Amino acid sequence: MTSDTPRRSGLRGLGHSGPSPWTDLDRPPLDAATLRRDLVRPGGLWTSLDVVEETGSTNTDLAARAGAGAPQGAVLVAEEQNSGRGRLERQWTAPARSGLFLSLLLRPDEVPVERYGWLPILVGVAAASTLSRVAEVEVGLKWPNDLQVEIDGEERKIGGILTELSGGAVVAGLGLNVSLRAAELPVPTAASLALAGAAVTDRTTLLRALLREFAELYGEWTAAAGDPHSSGLLRAYAQRCTTLGRPVKVLLPGDRELRGEAVAVDGDGRLVVRTPDGGRQAVGAGDVVHVRPEPRQAG
Repeated sequence: MTSDTPRRSGLRGLGHSGPSPWTDLDRPPLDAATLRRDLVRPGGLWTSLDVVEETGSTNTDLAARAGAGAPQGAVLVAEEQNSGRGRLERQWTAPARSGLFLSLLLRPDEVPVERYGWLPILVGVAAASTLSRVAEVEVGLKWPNDLQVEIDGEERKIGGILTELSGGAVVAGLGLNVSLRAAELPVPTAASLALAGAAVTDRTTLLRALLREFAELYGEWTAAAGDPHSSGLLRAYAQRCTTLGRPVKVLLPGDRELRGEAVAVDGDGRLVVRTPDGGRQAVGAGDVVHVRPEPRQAG
């Protein structure tokens, strides 16, 4: 799922090659009962919260429920996924209980369908804000919604988001590396909260805070009929977007490439790139690579 390596997953772990995940004391199970007690309440967004030990993909499972008419607010969390999917159908697996792997069922009926594209951005903003506040790790968002931290001066990916339409609903999936160890990372561009020195890595605490933050932002967004300006979502995203103001290379569908400076995110959530000839091009889909500025030659 890492945007820097188009054909590999930046969140792929090493499965069960290490200690048995069921005896790993550093990776206790989620406290589902506490999460339900604290989050599933009359009048609130969250209507159910289920934690399963293992599944193929929480997005796939929740999409099936959506197709069967499940109400808004269902949350499905897996301790382990063996067929997780990221953007562009990239595979994603990680050791059991090493992260947060969840999907949310949303039915934003007050919002025009053309604004549904802001939902993955909303998930990203909620996650980045929560982790920065609770885990005390500064988390940024690489366009469109990769979660990043900086370790030893290098940007590393710790999470990603995938949203899908199903049965008139939106299923929003989030994967976040929490306790993944250095030996379990597949590529140097991946990381975890633990490797970034997080003050809190308890997954129950993080998930509870994340779902509360998302519910608040989602309420503001739906109340504004999904308008990214009046809801404040565009402003909040721009403040955390690590891509803006940077030289970028965008890998576009059809093996095309766009180079320039990322100067804005427009009202449709597209990345606006200023090309070397001074023109501007809005990109709605593609992999972004942050390009290091070339050192200036001495005069």
